[in-house]
Amino acid sequence: MAEAHYVIPASVLRNLADKLYEKRKNAALEVEGIVKQLASAGDHEKISAVITLLTNDYTYSPQANHRKGGLIGLAAATVGLSSEAAQHLEQIVPPVLSSFSDQDSRVRYYACEALYNIAKVVRGDFIIFFNQIFDALCKLSADSDANVQSAAHLLDRLVKDIVTESDQFSIEEFIPLLRERMNVLNPYVRQFLVGWITVLDSVPDIDMLGFLPDFLDGLFNMLSDSSHEIRQQADSALSEFLQEIKNSPSVDYGRMAEILVQRAGSPDEFTRLTAITWINEFVKLGGDQLVPYYADILGAILPCISDKEEKIRVVARETNEELRAINADPAEGFDVGAILAIARRQLSSEWEATRSEALHWISTLLDRHRSEVLCFLNDIFDTLLKALSDPSDEVVLLVLEIHACIAKDTKLFRQLVVFLVHNFRVDNSLLEKRGALIIRRLCVLLNAERVYRELSTILEGESDLDFASIMVQALNLILLTSSELKELRDLLKQSLENAAGKDLFVSLYASWCHSPMAIISLCLLAQTYQHASAVIQSLGEEDINVKFLVQLDKLIRLLETPIFAYLRLQLLEPDRHIWLLKALYGLLMLLPQQSSAFRVLQNRLNTLPSFNSEQFRRASSGIAYSQILHHRSSGSQIEDGDINQDGNFNSQNGINFTSRLHQFEDMQRQHRMHVKTQMQCGNNSTSSSKEAQRQEEPRIPSTASELSNNSSRSSRRGPGQLQL
Repeated sequence: MAEAHYVIPASVLRNLADKLYEKRKNAALEVEGIVKQLASAGDHEKISAVITLLTNDYTYSPQANHRKGGLIGLAAATVGLSSEAAQHLEQIVPPVLSSFSDQDSRVRYYACEALYNIAKVVRGDFIIFFNQIFDALCKLSADSDANVQSAAHLLDRLVKDIVTESDQFSIEEFIPLLRERMNVLNPYVRQFLVGWITVLDSVPDIDMLGFLPDFLDGLFNMLSDSSHEIRQQADSALSEFLQEIKNSPSVDYGRMAEILVQRAGSPDEFTRLTAITWINEFVKLGGDQLVPYYADILGAILPCISDKEEKIRVVARETNEELRAINADPAEGFDVGAILAIARRQLSSEWEATRSEALHWISTLLDRHRSEVLCFLNDIFDTLLKALSDPSDEVVLLVLEIHACIAKDTKLFRQLVVFLVHNFRVDNSLLEKRGALIIRRLCVLLNAERVYRELSTILEGESDLDFASIMVQALNLILLTSSELKELRDLLKQSLENAAGKDLFVSLYASWCHSPMAIISLCLLAQTYQHASAVIQSLGEEDINVKFLVQLDKLIRLLETPIFAYLRLQLLEPDRHIWLLKALYGLLMLLPQQSSAFRVLQNRLNTLPSFNSEQFRRASSGIAYSQILHHRSSGSQIEDGDINQDGNFNSQNGINFTSRLHQFEDMQRQHRMHVKTQMQCGNNSTSSSKEAQRQEEPRIPSTASELSNNSSRSSRRGPGQLQL
């Protein structure tokens, strides 16, 4: 230290700490000359002593003017050393870097100025301190003093120039430093970082693309910055990288895909659009690399399909189609279970378009990887059943197509119908709002006869008699009115003529016994009119209640529809269809005379050809309900057209109608006992309300007529009824 004082005159040292800038500047020039002379003499020991003096006595001094003088002196010493400055950088640079955090803004300013001058001298040798300098510049870019910021920007530009022309710069060491700062929110720092990313990416020898996953998330984070300039700079950088990705033969799509998936769910529209655009390109370019990430990508795409921004929706739909067009193999890492999990989760989306696309994916996987999908059936089956309650008809139809595809296997078909009936039982609104749509569509997709036979088998043993009655009424209504079930109706019309019709009639009969009106409708449809008459005459006082009359009113309306045109035409030959007449007259006798249904049926019967009561009596030959009961023991049945000239009766196509009548009466006894038990138990208000809902009738396309005052008040539809 004493040697340094000897080398530098006291006046120079005094002026170096003067409060006036000009004196400090002149003193620095003196120091530069002294160091230059020492360098020429090769006396590096004294040079080192001078640098130590400037560092300890000045740059680390508690006096601000001393620190300013020390910084100017270090820069001057570097200029004096010129080409030999590199060997003294370890002494010169650290105190300057330390001054960047000085409390005095003027000291920080002079530190920028000093380092700028030092860098101009040493150029490439300066790189060994790059990380420390970058860290200091990052902080100075957000300095509170505008002059310091300006000085830092000048220094930053010089450092960038040095880095771009240096072959010693280590991108591997720089990236961790960059990654740590990418999530900083300060706008000045963000501009600083984007600037460095852009500059380094422009250097041919620096592979920034290879390290893109390390700072990609930070760039996307800047897209939502409040500053338009920062958003623009980040977008420009991202666009440049995306173009490089398109032109690069080797890209790490996997790591970046994870980032893009997260950013696709950003609340910022611009960020979402950019992310989904990148995903779109990745799906086109990534190939096999993206197979493990398909589920995550799909999870990002599906919500965007329903985005409020049209541009995002368009790109998301295109990406979705591109992804679905790729037929990946599970053997190559394609995770069917993960895709199904994403699709199942998106079925709870509030947006119809997203739910629809999720179902399309399940359908696609069933077509391509049926066995793998069925392995996960337990995971998705319940969700698919719940989707049947979706408010969108389009979604419900897609769900039904998936169910139909699954139910191609006999075991799974049975499981589907069982679960469907269970859902109808526990969710009255499902039967009311979606019952008709579900049943009709399944009949189209899975064969109507097969569906109805399975439903009948399940309902035959249904323990909840109230539900069984409602469900049978719903199925009967669909059977009588739906165009999709025309072939089934045609088959039932042949119940007395061929084995297939008979078998179907018998199959449905057991469950249809839960509803008297359903049985009567089935008999009229199957043209088993004599049995219909027998059923009508078997009804007791307890069976003919308001609910029954409401159903009867609807049946009379249905008899006037084209579906029952054949029945009305048969009335033109009353002598051949005595039991049809007796059945219709039996229904007429059950209707209140004040009701419009009574007048409708009466008017229809009054249009018949002349057929007086004497003829009616002779034609029926005394075949009354008592005689029907007489035939039970033999199992034979009397039917229209079966009365020969001798008055004998033939059995009909092997159907034991006597046994069927017993079956109906037994089921009705169970229902009567059930009602009595409920009444005796004294249901509380809650169970009473539930019972009213469960017993309510399905709604048909035509409007029910007004009955008596009592029936009119009781005919309003409640929860649990079917809507068509």
